[in-house]
Amino acid sequence: MKKLNLFIFLVFVTFQLVATNKEKQVPPPSPVYPIPTDRQLAWQELEQYAFIHFTTNTFTGKEWGYGDESPEVFNPSEMDVNQWIKTVKEAGLKGIVLTCKHHDGFCLWPSKYTEHSVKNSKWKNGQGNVVKEVAEACHKNGLKFGVYLSPWDRNRADYGSPSYVEYYRNQLKELFTMYGPVFEMWFDGANGGDGYYGGAKEKRKINGASYYDWPKTLDIVRKIEPNIVFFSDAGPDIRWCGNESGFIGETNWSPITSDTLFAGKSGIDKILNTGEENGKNWIPAEVDVSIRPGWFYHAEEDVKVKTPEKLFEIYLSSVGRGANLILNIPPDRRGLFHENDVKALQGWKQLIDDAFKNNLARHSIVKSDSYRGNSKLYAAANVTDGNKETYWATNDDITSGNLIIDLGSKKTVKYVTIQEYIKLGQRVKGFAVYAWKNNNWVEITKGSTIGYKRILRLEPVDTEKIKIEISASKAAPLISNIEIY
Repeated sequence: MKKLNLFIFLVFVTFQLVATNKEKQVPPPSPVYPIPTDRQLAWQELEQYAFIHFTTNTFTGKEWGYGDESPEVFNPSEMDVNQWIKTVKEAGLKGIVLTCKHHDGFCLWPSKYTEHSVKNSKWKNGQGNVVKEVAEACHKNGLKFGVYLSPWDRNRADYGSPSYVEYYRNQLKELFTMYGPVFEMWFDGANGGDGYYGGAKEKRKINGASYYDWPKTLDIVRKIEPNIVFFSDAGPDIRWCGNESGFIGETNWSPITSDTLFAGKSGIDKILNTGEENGKNWIPAEVDVSIRPGWFYHAEEDVKVKTPEKLFEIYLSSVGRGANLILNIPPDRRGLFHENDVKALQGWKQLIDDAFKNNLARHSIVKSDSYRGNSKLYAAANVTDGNKETYWATNDDITSGNLIIDLGSKKTVKYVTIQEYIKLGQRVKGFAVYAWKNNNWVEITKGSTIGYKRILRLEPVDTEKIKIEISASKAAPLISNIEIY
């Protein structure tokens, strides 16, 4: 009997080894280039964070300061960075990007390279440092810290000359050596125009494609902060979405060809909003939008704060279409987030929590019409296992397929979330979602791209099964996650 049991055991072990080896022999799909860097992947997983616009404009009522504002006007009466941090964290935002210097040239830290800064303000008798306070509070409370340093400076007398570029680089070195780690550097295309320019009061133009020598300028920063991501109209790490209204295109490719693009170039908004199916560079989109009509605080806009419902709509049309969301929340003249803004953020977070609190697909039974090499490494069950590193994939010669999620019983479905395994590139270019109704599959929505994340809002449907059908893909589709709410 002992010999028989040993024989059975050996047969079982041999079978398991054969099965395991067979799975090991099924290689993963080859990448579809371009693919994201590790720092881009880490950035993408943040999904949403805050923008904070705060400078002399807050006290003069302007959106773009002219550059001749006295530093003395900057004097918040009750500034409390901890209130900012608490509000941001409770809203579900993962970091803060601070406007350390806007176009007016006023610096929120006591830069040794200019007198146009907080060191000559009335706030804290010139001893204050907004950048330091925000950076330290972020690091202490587990939030990412990012910086916006406007390339344009309407205060500097030497703007437009080579010495200004050196000034700009020196300030970047200050910020990144004194207040890191910094996860994102943000700069835009507002470069040149009317300004004070040290009293010249004239209009100056620069060549946005070459003046700042961006490759050299960004290399200086990268050497200090290797894991940083750079945002501008065309990257190099993150691109603008082409508008400030709070949406990326329903078709949203992370790749884009950036060799002819630069910050401030006109006529590129549409391509920034959709990306390019065959783009050469991986440069995913960031959606920037303010909670108010303006980017800086204006008392007359206290009644124009976006509602929780509008913020939820923005969430679905940014994060829900594979982009990241940077939501601007401007402190008021007290140096606090206004009560109306805080209330809107709280309501928005509640809408998100209510909508996505119960994933009906988690650990549900999932079937597919095929999977790669018939190996469980690529089986349908991977899309509901909660592991972002596993995925369903087809054989290389198959660029379509379907996944059927059995909910166990009839449920009311309002949202479907789909995610691709973008480490190996973005692939899907056509899909549809079906519900099982009256013993038939009924199409309830369809789309083009998926990318990092696609959240589909549905007309509520009662069903016991949902089918995701990939109709077209650049190569074997790779789906890492499906959620149903």
